[in-house]
Formats: sequence, structure tokens, C-alpha cells
Amino acid sequence: MSLLIWTPAALSSELRAVSGRFWRLVEAQHQISTLKIVDTLEEQALLETLLEESKPALPPECIGLDYLLATPFRYGAVYPHGSRFRRAGRTLGVFYASEKVETALAEMAFYRLLFFADSPATPLPANAAEYAAFAASIESGAALDLTLPPLDQDRAVWTDRLRYEPCQSLADAAREVGCQAILYESVRDPQRGRNIALLTAAAFAAREPVERQTWRIRLSAAGVQALCDFPKIRIGFARADFADDPRIVSG
Repeated sequence: MSLLIWTPAALSSELRAVSGRFWRLVEAQHQISTLKIVDTLEEQALLETLLEESKPALPPECIGLDYLLATPFRYGAVYPHGSRFRRAGRTLGVFYASEKVETALAEMAFYRLLFFADSPATPLPANAAEYAAFAASIESGAALDLTLPPLDQDRAVWTDRLRYEPCQSLADAAREVGCQAILYESVRDPQRGRNIALLTAAAFAAREPVERQTWRIRLSAAGVQALCDFPKIRIGFARADFADDPRIVSG
């Protein structure tokens, strides 16, 4: 079966169950940024409430979710740039995460390097930045796995580093048959770990993250170094790990 006939009807027979913990990283600054401009915790709580009310509305399935899980699904927010399974514009949200925290770190490391490659006049930060890694519990009976037959026969298309349109079209077709999640190979992780693109918040099995870690990530001319104290983990990525992406090479 070729890419051209992955229609909704063809995809409906490939839906399968998925469950587990999937990791995502965010800058830890989100936890303390508002504290800098208030005097008390009560004032911070009020400010956070006002900010929340000013944001686009959440879809019904997000009500009661921790904001770390709900944020990608907000209605009305313009998505400025397309991603692998989401088109640019006022499009339905996608929650991206990784099966292993190491894969999530590789994704973050790549995009931090890409930011500075796109802005060569901007110096690298002198200090390490703090990131929060959190695991979301996900469970769904309607997922597609692009790493398994027969969908893996189009692996070269799903793993294209620059062209996302085929994956976006796949996500459109998947939504038509009630698919809730897409498992796929990370092209940023040197170990090729799996990622998940959650198409709906209804697939969260818990309303809050089920595990958290704090990481410090440092960028240097050699690459990216990531450190976690609890549990004690050290992971490094050389620029050569991402050399197959021309944007990093040119940077």
C-alpha cells in the first residue's frame, strides 16, 4: 500500500491500543515568571487567574486538566508555524511527547540549537537553563503506529526532516476515523526513540502529570549537555548528532 491510498477507510483498520507514560519538556521559567512582579503568593494566584481568563478557551475535554497537559489544545490560538502533525493557522491542537525522557531531551536539544542556527548573531547563553520534564499518562484504543507494518513502509515520508505536509495530511485523515494518537519515530533522537502526537486531550489517563524531573540544559559550541540530579542522569548531544538536518549544518 502506498502513501497515496492512506485514506480514512484504509487507516481505520490500522487503529490499535496504546498506553504508557510519555515525556515532554518545558522551560521551568513558567513556574516563577509571575512571582517576580508580585509581593505575595496570594497576589501571584490572582495574577495567574487573570492571565488564564485572558487566554483562548479550552475545549470541553480539557476542563480540569493541568495546564501543562491542556495548553496545546486551546481554541482560537493561532499556530504560527506548522509542525509534523499540525498545520499552521487556527488548527486543532496536538500534544507532542516522547516515550523516553532521553528522546524528549534530544528533541529539545535540537530545537535549541536550531534557534541559534537561525539567529547566528545571537550569542549562546552563558549559563545553563532550567527545564521541567513531566510525564503524562496516556491511554487510548484508537492509535496509529507509524513504526509498525504496514504503515512503516512509508517510513521515508514520515521521517522527512523538513517536509511535514504528508504527516499533516495523515493526521487530517486520522481524525476523520476517530484516531486519538499517532506514534512515530523521532528523527532528532540519535537512538530513534518513539514520539507520540496526541490529537485529543480525551486520551489522557490522568488529569495531571504523573512524574516530574528538573533538568539543566547547557548549550555550547560542541553541542548540548543535559543534567538531572534526581535521578542522577547526564546526557550529552554533539552537534554531529543532528548533522543530517541541513539547518543545523548551516548554522
